Amino acid sequence: MKKEYVVVRIDAAPDAAPYVVVSLSNPKDFREQSQPTSPFGTNVMGFTNMDDMIKGLNKMMSGGVFGQSGSITSIKLDMHEYKQLGLSVGDKVILEISKPESLGV
Repeated sequence: MKKEYVVVRIDAAPDAAPYVVVSLSNPKDFREQSQPTSPFGTNVMGFTNMDDMIKGLNKMMSGGVFGQSGSITSIKLDMHEYKQLGLSVGDKVILEISKPESLGV
């Protein structure tokens, strides 16, 4: 199975180990996130009444406004793999997953 992703985030290991965590997102989700809906940026929410504020708060808590709107795939790469790939945020990558066929036994 092959699937195309966009690199949305690259984080250092939380325990200072020699690896990085690369977060990948569907290209469609990435394009939707990159277009701000507010002239003040993506992290500003406007409310006209209390009901809108509660609905907006629920979206924010579930990750719809401040977090990622789609699913995120994360992979852990050691520093050698990371340097060899030369990844940066915004790069398109193809992730291929295959299952080896077992022969007998």
